[in-house]
Amino acid sequence: MGKLVVLALLGMIRKRVKKYESSYRQRFSISREVEPVEPRNCQLIEGIENGSEDIDILPSGLAFISSGLKYPGIPNFAPDKPGQIFMMDLNKPNPSIQELSISNGFDKASFNPHGISTFIDEDHNVYLYVVNHPRMESTLEIFKFEEQQRSLVHLKTIEHELLKSVNDIFVVGPEQFYATRDHYFANHFLTLLEMLMDFRWSHVLFYSPKEVKVVAKGFNSANGITISPDKKYIYIADVTDKSICVMKIHDNWNLTQLKVIHLDTLVDNLTVDPDTGDVWAGCHPNGWKVLFYNPKDPPGSEVLHIQDVLSEKPRINTIYANNGSVLQGSSVATVYNRKLLIGTVFHKALYCEL
Repeated sequence: MGKLVVLALLGMIRKRVKKYESSYRQRFSISREVEPVEPRNCQLIEGIENGSEDIDILPSGLAFISSGLKYPGIPNFAPDKPGQIFMMDLNKPNPSIQELSISNGFDKASFNPHGISTFIDEDHNVYLYVVNHPRMESTLEIFKFEEQQRSLVHLKTIEHELLKSVNDIFVVGPEQFYATRDHYFANHFLTLLEMLMDFRWSHVLFYSPKEVKVVAKGFNSANGITISPDKKYIYIADVTDKSICVMKIHDNWNLTQLKVIHLDTLVDNLTVDPDTGDVWAGCHPNGWKVLFYNPKDPPGSEVLHIQDVLSEKPRINTIYANNGSVLQGSSVATVYNRKLLIGTVFHKALYCEL
């Protein structure tokens, strides 16, 4: 009976793919190639070879970088190596990375970091929240950053039945955060089915010790998430919808949609310049090449700078674009003092001076 169900589902998928082939080609930009765009002073960051999926920069200029993500359907060049968190001091003239040590008692062997977010409390203590996928599950890990020791002290693991297939988070208070759930299902086969059938069951959660709830839904694949400098608006990247959704935050932490910014590229992680309010987006110009990796024709990278986000006509500029010859699968871009960091899902990372 089980075999018949599987065969029936496969038949449905084949029919769906054939019927909506042009839609898939458009959603994943299967035929898109990019013209090169590059700031004058860019160099690969030595020591990052297995991804730099998310980056968060403190007001002091210290950047946290998550590396080594293992995720279904995504390439990984070091499958047996645990994930890492790197640090980079952007105040130095020629910054280099340093791996942060993690305290004993935490299962470092299964560490699989994805999205990250920092939080600074009233006493100026720094905490790093990390989406973790140990054994392909989803947990949230809370670390305290010890700057002098350049180390992370593990404080707590958060698990909840709604925190499945978590992609990214943004922390808004002690143990309070928004989280994107990029798929409704956790099983890889069912997520593929969900994507092909265009169910739009992806959503955004709000977590606190007192309540966990869905605050926005109807996304194709909710991915990166960040907040405006005035803390009034949340920005959410819907990667396969190729859009950024602008949401208003209410007093009860619920979200309502204000507008959608449609783009020509698959948007991954988002960051906000705290000084200008501009949004920076790491993007995949051709999503098909990410899912079906070919080293002879690798996925490219693209970075967008979006100004006047809340206006009727935001200004959108391409700051970086590469066909994969230098940087493959860009997932995040963030700036500090005219210095730009570009991270990738599974490849290298780039440092540029603007």
